[in-house]
Amino acid sequence: MNTLKIGENSFELAEDIIKDLKASKDLGILKCIQCGMCTSVCPAARHTDYDPREIVKRVLDKDETLILDDILWNCFYCYTCHSVCPVNNSVCEITQILRQRAIDNGKGKPKVAPFSAYGESFLEFGLGSIPSNFFDDLIKDFGKEWLELKINLEDIREDLNLGSMFLPEKDVEDINKILEKTGFKNRLNKLGRCRDEKNTR
Repeated sequence: MNTLKIGENSFELAEDIIKDLKASKDLGILKCIQCGMCTSVCPAARHTDYDPREIVKRVLDKDETLILDDILWNCFYCYTCHSVCPVNNSVCEITQILRQRAIDNGKGKPKVAPFSAYGESFLEFGLGSIPSNFFDDLIKDFGKEWLELKINLEDIREDLNLGSMFLPEKDVEDINKILEKTGFKNRLNKLGRCRDEKNTR
């Protein structure tokens, strides 16, 4: 994968995005006519300063500083922009690729570091679960009933004959081996260090 270097004259932002593995083979970024359909339906644009049309314009203008802009992190990845684009462009995909560039260059790590707890719970349980550091916010949003459900979920599942939602220990060990071999653990450790540095400032 190419690593973006800010200020490198030969860097062509749109072409680099098209060549990225995350980009759909028919990504219509070079066909964008700046009609604004993406922005008109974007929930992030409705609630923040995020503007999908402006993101594409900056890419087409070869604005390399885009990866340093915090506005990239307001995309919800809902793909609504993609669903209405007349030239099959996807600002969601573009934003994902730009975010990865930001992470590769160190700028994006603080943005994703808080979510390393999701990866840590995946290592612990072998499946996705809500990390405990998000519990306080969930209780605020959904009330104490959410915590009661969380605490009693295994009993509820047993009453419904659904069985345990937790994997056998051997399966968790096997998943951990796979995650180590694929580099997931190493990447998670880097994010964890970034999160810890942020919390100690």
